[in-house]
Amino acid sequence: MDFVSDQLSNGRRFRVLNVVDDYSREMVGQLVSVSISGRQVARFLSQLIDQREKPAKVICDNGTEFTSKAMFFWSKETGVELGFIQPGKPTQNAFVESLNGKFRNECLNQHWFRTMDEARYEVDLWREHYNNVRPHSSLDYLPPVEYAKRAA
Repeated sequence: MDFVSDQLSNGRRFRVLNVVDDYSREMVGQLVSVSISGRQVARFLSQLIDQREKPAKVICDNGTEFTSKAMFFWSKETGVELGFIQPGKPTQNAFVESLNGKFRNECLNQHWFRTMDEARYEVDLWREHYNNVRPHSSLDYLPPVEYAKRAA
């Protein structure tokens, strides 16, 4: 998981937490908000676990949201290990870094968001297309959802 930042047309900054499955390349979830705390990250990850199978480990950088007490306690309560990359080594979390670039080019750079609701709507549309329609060369040109179904 990792963050991407952008801004609304009025200049107000917002962030998107991207959570990707390294195996299937599926965009598991995206949290869009003007401010995202460690507590919000933990709550969002718990919601994802309620919808999907619990991962053994989540890889992230050493940002304050991920190293917070809320995330420490979330990890202990859920049994999901937090794996931290070395500072300044984004290639250690290459799948989400690559996805962040695609997301920026194909979604954020293509839209001029007036409101947070508009940003959430466009992000949701992009995730649906990315997961269910867009072919991935690394997945035998299948979309991530289809690849995961076939691998199961």
